[in-house]
Amino acid sequence: MKKLVMIGNGMAGVSFVEQLLKLNPNRYEVTIIGAEPHPNYNRIMLSSVLAGEATMEDIVLNSWEWYKENNIQLHAGQTATAVDTANRTVTTDQGITVEYDELVFATGSLPFMLPLPGADKEGVIAFRDIKDCETMLDASKRYKKAVVIGGGLLGLEAARGLINLNMEVSVVHIHHYLMERQLDETAAKLLQAELERQGIKFLLSKNSDTIIGGDRVEGLTFKDGTMAEADLLVMAVGIKANVGVAKEAGVEVNRGIVVNDYMETNTPNVYALGECAEHRGMVYGLVAPLYEQGAILAKKLAGVDSEGYKGSVLSTKLKISGVNVFSAGDFSDSPETRALRVQDDLDGVYKKVVFRDGKVQGAVLFGDTADGSKLFSYMRSGEDFSGREKEVLFGASGGGNASGPEDLVKAMSGDEIVCGCNGVTKDTIVESITEKGCVSVQEIKACTKASGSCGGCKPLVEAILLATVGADNVSAVKEGICGCTSHSRDEVVESIQRMRLTTSREVMAVLDWANPEGCSKCRPALNYYLGMVWPAEHEDEQESRFVNERNHANIQKDGTFSVVPRIYGGVTTPEDLKRIAEVAEKYEVPLVKITGGQRIDLLGVKKEDLPKMWKDLDMPSGYAYGKSLRTVKTCVGNTFCRFGTQDAIKMGIDMEKKFERLNTPHKVKLAVSGCPRNCAESTIKDLGVIAIDGGWELYVAGNGGTKVRAAELLVKVKTEEEVLEWTGAYLQYYREDAHYLERTSEWAQRIGLDAVKKALEKKEDRDALNARIDTTLDLMKDPWQQIIEDDGLRSAFDALTAPVVTEAAAAGEPKA
Repeated sequence: MKKLVMIGNGMAGVSFVEQLLKLNPNRYEVTIIGAEPHPNYNRIMLSSVLAGEATMEDIVLNSWEWYKENNIQLHAGQTATAVDTANRTVTTDQGITVEYDELVFATGSLPFMLPLPGADKEGVIAFRDIKDCETMLDASKRYKKAVVIGGGLLGLEAARGLINLNMEVSVVHIHHYLMERQLDETAAKLLQAELERQGIKFLLSKNSDTIIGGDRVEGLTFKDGTMAEADLLVMAVGIKANVGVAKEAGVEVNRGIVVNDYMETNTPNVYALGECAEHRGMVYGLVAPLYEQGAILAKKLAGVDSEGYKGSVLSTKLKISGVNVFSAGDFSDSPETRALRVQDDLDGVYKKVVFRDGKVQGAVLFGDTADGSKLFSYMRSGEDFSGREKEVLFGASGGGNASGPEDLVKAMSGDEIVCGCNGVTKDTIVESITEKGCVSVQEIKACTKASGSCGGCKPLVEAILLATVGADNVSAVKEGICGCTSHSRDEVVESIQRMRLTTSREVMAVLDWANPEGCSKCRPALNYYLGMVWPAEHEDEQESRFVNERNHANIQKDGTFSVVPRIYGGVTTPEDLKRIAEVAEKYEVPLVKITGGQRIDLLGVKKEDLPKMWKDLDMPSGYAYGKSLRTVKTCVGNTFCRFGTQDAIKMGIDMEKKFERLNTPHKVKLAVSGCPRNCAESTIKDLGVIAIDGGWELYVAGNGGTKVRAAELLVKVKTEEEVLEWTGAYLQYYREDAHYLERTSEWAQRIGLDAVKKALEKKEDRDALNARIDTTLDLMKDPWQQIIEDDGLRSAFDALTAPVVTEAAAAGEPKA
């Protein structure tokens, strides 16, 4: 068996090995030398690790077990220092020498560090690997001001991660607009405006001069004499091919390691691919071309004929801080080109398609990238649209999209990359369906990794599945809501509707629950689904609720409870404050705390005192314990603030009074900011409203908890009535579609924001959703008042029934 050694353990190289193993699994004894002490991971997802949306384990593409299962010798944490091409050996920095018959350089690239005075100071780093992420995470705990040099994709992703780590972030860019290689100026300005709303500051057309400070960076000066303060400085200004070892070994090197169409170097039995390789004068930095190179090299070394690598037409489909962007080809304007442009400021959508001699030469899409794959296929095919250019966006009739999902799939070539994160082509997905029997997106993901990282390609994977086998043969992944049943959430809800089931016991009996009493996972879920489907007919089953919801207060570790009264929009009165103070003194409350949701928390209350305290407060429950609407956080808006453009306080109070007491799959937090300065942190809420001149922007699916996620723009509206209309429709759609205990951020990521927008785009659909949510709200009553007025309910709070706190009981839903 021949010995194949690969220097580099990154995405491009390991993808090549995977394809080689599929083509000829027994031809080589494979050894991989990787400089990082990790298995192969998705470098594209580093920003998600930095943002707290993923862990290192989440972004691993090939586990340690994968190397063992495929008999691959991995030398992780070792750097190749020398290659002897005469004796065919590779030596590492730890003294290991490995023999080879075939050698592949997949060494990737190195971050380019500007040679500025002071670049060697502590706190000056690149953003390239896990170690850089760890440095940035550590710095965010001790320092607050960060400067990122570089307004390209990597720089913006670093800035986004640092913003989520609560640092003040300024992005420095030498060009006058962002991402000039991937976007035109219009799209770049739209992106900049969105990122500024998220809190990132931009210093454009700036030429960096000197990094200042003592041992640690304190700031960055510019050629124009200005300066930016910084405790952390991240350079994301570009990459350079990692060719040092190859050059020392006598392999031909220019900008990268020079290769031919079969990825062969000028040295026998030595190959190169990925960011370290130069093919026909081009060094590629995007994932898709690198995977294409790997496919060609795999065929070469497996003994399979191929036409060789001819270069790649570049396309980029990205999600930058929640914003979808796509670009491909040459989208610059010239006297020889004509452009089709569409711009919708209300929905934040911009599209530009550039034609040369009737053929699509390039495209830029912002906000709505659904046409990206179709436009890319037109570029590759060279189809002539002379005289009918508008069809590429509006269809033959000029009134809509040119094609649906099935037409889009048909237009794609087999070797077109569908999943850019993992380099999965359309052919690979079709093969998993036709030859390996995959009949669901989940099975395709397990088989090919398509949609397994960022998830952006999931709709296209679904379309390929449907086009290949037809809707009747597609299987949804069946996952029971708990161990008591194999029935999925959708099956349970459909049965509740169809058979008019109104109690948990009916559901368990009719659907043949394995455990006729249910469990702690399914009982609360069933209680919620029943109440959501039949709000009038279903009687809430208190015994099925979590301990905090049963007691309408949050249990603490010492067995006492906390009481949080409703304070609408964070606005109170001297009278209410006096009453809260008097109640706190009367019941000897040990701690009074202002919450992050602009409310007041009374902590350390005995269970038997709860009903009496609620009566003395004479205020509604704040639902700080419930799977329900928690708070509507507001800023002062134009009531007092000189920057305010709308009345944020009134809007927030109106929203909270309308939707208070609403039961939801998980806790829901709202916010209203009176201007784009976003003081109420609307862009990390389940639904956030931001006032703009002449209207409001609604952002959804944000999260400020352990998994921070920036909210995404749902819609722009003009009136307060429209804010309430869209909010009601969105919340009801979430109530009806989400799994129990699924936050809006997780739900929206699972089904895709486009699906949410489609469900709400028609006025009649929003009206129907609002009618259903109004029916539910009309039936809701304040639980504190009910207990005060009902002797039977109040008796549950007698001293003899006070709880003995166990670890399980204390694990009730924490408030925030």
